[in-house]
Amino acid sequence: MEIKIFVEGPVDANNYLLIDEKSKDAILIDCSSDRQGFIDDIKNLDVNLKFILLTHGHFDHILGVDKFKEVFGVETYVSKEDVSQIELTPKFMPIITGMAPVTIKSIKNYVKDGDIFKLGENEIKAISTPGHTPGGMCYLVGDKLFSGDTLFQRSVGRCDFPGGSFETIVKSIKEKLFTLPDETEVFPGHGGKTKIGYEKKYNEILNI
Repeated sequence: MEIKIFVEGPVDANNYLLIDEKSKDAILIDCSSDRQGFIDDIKNLDVNLKFILLTHGHFDHILGVDKFKEVFGVETYVSKEDVSQIELTPKFMPIITGMAPVTIKSIKNYVKDGDIFKLGENEIKAISTPGHTPGGMCYLVGDKLFSGDTLFQRSVGRCDFPGGSFETIVKSIKEKLFTLPDETEVFPGHGGKTKIGYEKKYNEILNI
């Protein structure tokens, strides 16, 4: 499996394109922008984009989903618990970015804890990790974890937005993510990669 990283949107979120090298089927984890250059970059890879998986419903991870449905004909999956976060997009975008409000229309498919998606011979497992948002999801593919805004290098997602809970995010990380092997690579929603073992040892927020 090949992983392409696109840093997109008003607050530089990581969008991960996972590509099955045999079939050229691909899925996108988070979709932060409808920028034409982002769309063209994916078109130029000559892959068959199958669907989009969202880690959560905050605006900076979802702004491209309507355009991607129009261009690629793909459906998007999100936790049902984060529909309320998506509905807040028109309110929070102007406050945080100064940009004009956007309403997201096309997310009608839901993902829940334990769901399995197939990409060629790879299985993508959904892991529910509430805390940053009520419906936060991580996606595990072999030894690679796509953690959204749940776990960052030496940090965790902020919990001061509606529906956030620091106690809950710590529980999610310790009970769900820290049970994974130490060598598991973590691909977060912002910033650089890390590993589960490294975060167990050096993430001071989780070790207070």
